[in-house]
Amino acid sequence: MRRITLNGAEFEYSLRGPENAPLVILLHGGRGFGDHRSDFAAFQGLSNDYRVLGFDFRGHGKSSCTPPYTFKQLVDDIEAFRQHFAGAEKAVIAGGSFGGYLAQQYAITYQEKVSHLVLRGTAPSHHHEEEAISTFKARLYRAPNASLTMLNKVFSAFEDDEEFRLIMFALGPLYVEQYDADAALRKNRSTVFRAETHNELYSESEKYFDYRNDLASITAKTLIIVGSEDWICPPTQSKSIADLIPNARLVVVPGANHSVQSEKNELFIEEVRSLLAA
Repeated sequence: MRRITLNGAEFEYSLRGPENAPLVILLHGGRGFGDHRSDFAAFQGLSNDYRVLGFDFRGHGKSSCTPPYTFKQLVDDIEAFRQHFAGAEKAVIAGGSFGGYLAQQYAITYQEKVSHLVLRGTAPSHHHEEEAISTFKARLYRAPNASLTMLNKVFSAFEDDEEFRLIMFALGPLYVEQYDADAALRKNRSTVFRAETHNELYSESEKYFDYRNDLASITAKTLIIVGSEDWICPPTQSKSIADLIPNARLVVVPGANHSVQSEKNELFIEEVRSLLAA
């Protein structure tokens, strides 16, 4: 873990790989509660040949609580990291879930800075929430301590950090196909939950993102990969992205859920390597 100050905020980040190798920037999921640790671990299969960089967004994890918490600011922070570590060179951008939203916006805004784009378990617009709610209702039996009221808070606002933590723990069984309650408790306790960050990123100006009219402008070679059982960003959302980005490749992984990069890591890294070799 290292620290760096960019764009007026202090960031926690990890970096591994040959110094002059192509840079892969990882964008983690979780509005207000994600951090880069799990993605960084999942992408270590590339670190012999690529320089893998993961960082906690501002207001997330161990990075500083430095507003504003907007999609635009987080995308500008990604560009600051690319400039600092890659200079004039393009980077590979890999984002999952919320990080996938940012990856799409980055690839649209900074087209000339992206060589390859990896989108994992994500969606092209806020409309995925409607499908997630429908899937949630069908799978509620998996998470007996969760409720629709709790899910609606995930898509709007939490009262405080403690409510945020408790609700995400209750929803945990929905995110993986093989749920380990003890491991889930350890992860929940080690995660930083910031309701303020989450609520700002679900405010009126940020909630209603929609990239569908702009995805055709993306020029990077693109892989879209999703677990067949992903409940919050179902495969239909990935297919919508693949239909709109020119020459994008869609891979739906059987038996995997939202964390396909960890659940089916070997297959995931093989698909990413195939993209980067193109």
